[in-house]
Amino acid sequence: MTNPTSLSARRLATEIEHGDITPAEVVDAAYERIEQINESINAFVQFREEQARVEADKATEAVQSDEPLGRLHGVPIALKDLDSAIEGMPCTNGSTVFAESVPEKTSVIVQRLIDEGAIVIGSTNSPEFGHAADTSNQLYGTTGNPFDPSKTAGGSSGGSAAAVGAGAVPIALGSDAAGSIRIPASACGVYGLKPTAGIVPEASRPDALEATAPFMSLGGITRTVADSALLLEIITGVHSRDPISIPDNESEYLSAIRQPIDDLSIAYSPDFGIFEVEPAVKEQVDNVAETLRESGATIDRVDPEFPIPFEVMREAETLLFESTLASIAESLNKSDGIDLLGEHREKVTPKLVELIENGYDHSAVAFKQADVVRTQVYDAIQDVLDEYDLLLTPTLACPPFEAGNVGPESISGEPIDPYLDWVLTWPLNLSGHPAASVPAGLSENGLPIGAQLVASRFDEETILSASAAIERSQPWIDTYPDVSDTTSVHQ
Repeated sequence: MTNPTSLSARRLATEIEHGDITPAEVVDAAYERIEQINESINAFVQFREEQARVEADKATEAVQSDEPLGRLHGVPIALKDLDSAIEGMPCTNGSTVFAESVPEKTSVIVQRLIDEGAIVIGSTNSPEFGHAADTSNQLYGTTGNPFDPSKTAGGSSGGSAAAVGAGAVPIALGSDAAGSIRIPASACGVYGLKPTAGIVPEASRPDALEATAPFMSLGGITRTVADSALLLEIITGVHSRDPISIPDNESEYLSAIRQPIDDLSIAYSPDFGIFEVEPAVKEQVDNVAETLRESGATIDRVDPEFPIPFEVMREAETLLFESTLASIAESLNKSDGIDLLGEHREKVTPKLVELIENGYDHSAVAFKQADVVRTQVYDAIQDVLDEYDLLLTPTLACPPFEAGNVGPESISGEPIDPYLDWVLTWPLNLSGHPAASVPAGLSENGLPIGAQLVASRFDEETILSASAAIERSQPWIDTYPDVSDTTSVHQ
């Protein structure tokens, strides 16, 4: 029998439906794989093994009784230890302050997946409150890359990307406010799509509008494009408690992956027009551009023409993110008496303390003026997308670096701000455009490099079509290493 951990979510669901394998066997295999890899890469931080096995037994009985089955019946999934939760399993936000926090409600998208038969087996590591692009925290330590555990898995959904890349689960959830789905997807050689803001509901409280500044999207990380397409079909659609959620527009994401791309026009910008990018990255993304051309698409070299300096754009993203973190801290203080800058300060990551303090210093006028910058960024990107179906860029400016570092100090010998200057993802959180990271190949050291595909709002179908064309022409499914014998770096 084929090892279940090597199969996609769709393949698993099919084999379970046909009786070729049982949900109980699939869940057993997932936990066996986690036992093999987690000491090395530290991807998982919480488990619900007893509950998951009970649910797997019930799912097995449902198949044997010919009951109606959901589209993910018996398929194991993982949640990010931030922004997605299931009742009864701790959700800590990667924070020692919330080490004992147990949610009383299940998140909207998690419930939608459960309703389709998915089995939640645990949760994955995240930096504290998702504040960094490397997955490290004081509660659980550092998550390593499945291709080399001494290298970063990216962040903030690094645990999810590492779990999928290591073959523990076919689907793991993530969230993206500056690239937190796409960054680790690129670093771990997996597929991650940030949907248009609003198509995946969150219903966050106490701030139901938290996801608007910058645009934050919930989504998932998978090994195959088809699994991400299926995931979108399940989790999208309006929810009455999310005031920015958008009704289902009857998009056919799975049908999109079978569409030819002969009529697609793609603008290719090797550096987004504003970033320093290492030659090794450009080489692999050049290859993706050529793959798309050979698949029938028209490729032109085009850079967005941003009317404002790079520094002004970065300051807007930083201001919005810091202000959001400060607002979260203020809400925790008011509602629960948890003072992250006071009583609990010593338990909080120093960088997160700095970001929250900066957020308190921003004025309301500065916050709204950042929306003027966002408008300019949106227009510059949309100017390209008015002429082309897609924009292609690298996802990251460099291959994965040493785990535990916030970012590289330089790119191609040029000094950079290590916090944001190496991720070509955050302009899309300012603008709200959907974007995906597609595995583009490996560096000479065998580390993953990602290519970013960007489309107009609500056009995830075109991203999926092009992504599937890349996957067919340069498949990445056989590039994943066996991490069970590698050395742990997270202690």
